[in-house]
Amino acid sequence: MPTIVVAGATGRLGHLIVKALSARGATVRPLVRPGSPPDKLQGLDGTEITEADYANPGQLAKALEGVDVVVSALNGLRDVIVGTQSQLLAAAVSAKVPRFIPSDYAADLMALTPGENRNFDLRREFREQHLLKAPIASTSILVGGFMELLLWGRGIDFKAHSVNYWGTPDQPLDYTTMADTAAITAEAALDPAPPKIMRIVGNSVTARQIAEAAAEVAGTPFSLNRLGSIDDLAALIAKELHDHPGTETETFPRFQQLQYAHNMHSGRGQLHDLDNGRYPLELTSVRDLLRANARMLKG
Repeated sequence: MPTIVVAGATGRLGHLIVKALSARGATVRPLVRPGSPPDKLQGLDGTEITEADYANPGQLAKALEGVDVVVSALNGLRDVIVGTQSQLLAAAVSAKVPRFIPSDYAADLMALTPGENRNFDLRREFREQHLLKAPIASTSILVGGFMELLLWGRGIDFKAHSVNYWGTPDQPLDYTTMADTAAITAEAALDPAPPKIMRIVGNSVTARQIAEAAAEVAGTPFSLNRLGSIDDLAALIAKELHDHPGTETETFPRFQQLQYAHNMHSGRGQLHDLDNGRYPLELTSVRDLLRANARMLKG
């Protein structure tokens, strides 16, 4: 089995990717910074935890020696998505690693134009200005939005028993759980010849269908709550940027959350020509997620 380095292994998605790779028998090296807190390393047992300073090119390249694939689960702003990932990429090239999987895991960021999504702009900049110019094969993994955001964010209002949406309730929305994203990433890392862009979605579902699923699980009706038109959403994003300019230094400020919503509810970031049949995976549907969290719906 190949040896795979996972950068950003101490984060939630990174942990899940390490777990998915280990379950498939790969030799996994979680890449962590020197002095990482012990609690961040919990759950990485049974792997070859490797420490390296990203600012030390020689040390970082040495940590990648003999590696078949580098998987990035790094998250942050320009200093991380462009800066740190570029350091990781350069070290992978220096160590002659055959393949690199960048930290994308998103809607169709390739279809968007600059300014539509700040975080996607950074990922696209890394891809176009660094990754595609490097002498290394790569695979970008696109999965839509993380399905758990329906529970954590503003998608479902449990108290009001409603599902929020912008525009039309019949726009398909792409969702994939974080665990399924990790499984897809593991399969892609072990795939000897994956495509340059992998598009796999756990469930493409409309707000209307989400409300129907929630009502079925909860045993009580869930209404649809229209927050406004897509133009209203665009105006709200512009207002947030104007009124709170300092939040541009935050990873997930409100304007960024609204940009994600615009990408999905406008259909601009919807994924097409899916690769769902490539791997034998049973992906979680929105109904499955709601059933597993039925207490929240009935609460």
